[in-house]
Amino acid sequence: MTDAARARRALTVLHRELSACTACPAMIGPVVHGPPVVSRVMLVGQAPGPREGAIGHPFAWTAGKTLFRWFDEALGVPEATFRERVYIAAVARCFPGKASGGGDRKPDAGEISRCRTYLEREVAILAPDLVLAVGQLAIGEVTGQKGKLDALVGRQHRVTWLGRDVDVVALPHPSGASPWHKLEPGKTLLRQALALAEAHPAMRAALA
Repeated sequence: MTDAARARRALTVLHRELSACTACPAMIGPVVHGPPVVSRVMLVGQAPGPREGAIGHPFAWTAGKTLFRWFDEALGVPEATFRERVYIAAVARCFPGKASGGGDRKPDAGEISRCRTYLEREVAILAPDLVLAVGQLAIGEVTGQKGKLDALVGRQHRVTWLGRDVDVVALPHPSGASPWHKLEPGKTLLRQALALAEAHPAMRAALA
């Protein structure tokens, strides 16, 4: 059995366990995850929205359309190909529900911690070289840095994440709730971030 076949089998086992997880009572199932793509590039988002559970894969609604348009325009790769070549994960894998003030609730520290065990195993299986962290929560979890997107997007970060030394490219959340990526300096910083992702050797190899 090849290394890729072993990794795919390990991911399939992990996904079976993940799909059966009921560790967070406030979360709304079902668990959402992508296929067992063996890749040295991981994309990490915040959590699925209210429609992804029914559709059955991450970034399946409005924000996903924006995200994959970015990749299509900057990397020249359509959504279907990107999903086949990049492993898509998230800080939390169930819909957190709505916040009292409107919008989606952010997963709390306990929910993030319980889901992190799956991320740790995914990183151990895949040994990624490049992580695309989408949105401030994911950027903070992966890089350990919190702050304004102006200081985080548009440059490559080198960090140790879950025991693995990785390059990280931070991207703003593609949700329509924030206009950051539509205004300056967000528009320019987003272009710079996508250019860094496109030029990274791991991304080049994944999309070859």
